[in-house]
Amino acid sequence: MRAFAEAWPDAEFVQQAAAQLPWGHNLVLLDKLPGPETRRWYAAKAIEHNWSRNVLVMQIESGLLERSGKAVSNFENLLPRPHSDLARESLKDPYRFDFLGLTVDAQEREIEGALVKHVTEFLLELGAGFAFVGQQVLLDVGGDEFFIDLLFYHLKLRCYVVIELKAGKFKPEHLGQLSFYLAAVDGQIKHPQDGPTIGLLLCKSKNKVVAEYALRDNARPIGVAEYQLVESLPAELQTSLPSIEQIERELAGDDASTEEDSQ
Repeated sequence: MRAFAEAWPDAEFVQQAAAQLPWGHNLVLLDKLPGPETRRWYAAKAIEHNWSRNVLVMQIESGLLERSGKAVSNFENLLPRPHSDLARESLKDPYRFDFLGLTVDAQEREIEGALVKHVTEFLLELGAGFAFVGQQVLLDVGGDEFFIDLLFYHLKLRCYVVIELKAGKFKPEHLGQLSFYLAAVDGQIKHPQDGPTIGLLLCKSKNKVVAEYALRDNARPIGVAEYQLVESLPAELQTSLPSIEQIERELAGDDASTEEDSQ
């Protein structure tokens, strides 16, 4: 209790926030975070999004605070406040997709398929408010067909979010394609009460300065962020780790062996 009192010197905050969390959550905050401001931020998020203890641990270990609101975007110039602030805070940089079990050289369609297969984990990584609409969503524009990689709806922003994946480094020309998709969604799918459709371009890497210049005169609200398929592991280990599918096959094999033995 003494450690708890030292960690939360603000009595009002203890009554309003820390007291709303289970004791196990508070122990996690005390054990894994260094100072009151960081603990305060994660405590507020845990209450806002009703995180379980395991989810709280995962968000802390993934560095959510350091990644939130860090994507390069032009929201401040194109969206009214507080809409622009909420949109900016809704995006991260980088996004961690290590739960997919893919190697660093995975291609766009492979990543896209894995994200849909593991959509629950993907939604958790995207953050609160995102609802999955579809994969390879068809757009018919003047008789020509185009396909959006991933389409979401953000319940708090009240707008569609188009996500495009690029397996290489960010290039300014990527924004032209994404801007076209945003215009098409605004014209064909968006409801009159919805906000402007937002684009999120996820690249394997980016030059932040190049991204900022490319977005400066773009007329559509777009964010650019990186994704990570493997979390900071030595190169020799990245390719040797089993994928989720391999682990599932191994477990299935063990279950089958157990059943045969029991018979």
